[in-house]
Amino acid sequence: MDRTGIERKIEEIARKEAETRSFELVKAELGGTKRDQVVRIFIDKEGGITLEDCSAFSHAIEEVFDAEDLIPTRYVLEVSSPGIERELFSPDDFRRFEGKLAKVKYRSEGEQKTISGRIAGVDGSLIKLEEKKAGEIAIDHSDILKANLKIDLSEEFGARR
Repeated sequence: MDRTGIERKIEEIARKEAETRSFELVKAELGGTKRDQVVRIFIDKEGGITLEDCSAFSHAIEEVFDAEDLIPTRYVLEVSSPGIERELFSPDDFRRFEGKLAKVKYRSEGEQKTISGRIAGVDGSLIKLEEKKAGEIAIDHSDILKANLKIDLSEEFGARR
């Protein structure tokens, strides 16, 4: 099986296990070198993922990988939460975190730009961000290079506005 086939199978196995446990599969990826591969799986759930969740998920996934001899070489399996500044991959991620602060790197007119603002909504493939100075900016999802949630310290610590 080629690397792309292995990646697809990893995602399929991780998605099934996530659904079994009522988790969200945020991302599954295969990295590292041909000899020392790293499988990274990011999971989430309402209220957040615990260390015990990651451990149980890891053991269940590892059993399937080994039973199917999915990765024929040595590998390291990393299972974790996506973190508080989680990456946003799909329009659904932006919908889910509407109103939250995000940092987005994107292409515009041949340049790379970065904006931080509140996710104002999603309209088809357009991601709308509300930036303090520029107002509402719409970015086509296909132009986004990377997007992450950002911690809003005033929101987190209940500061007055």
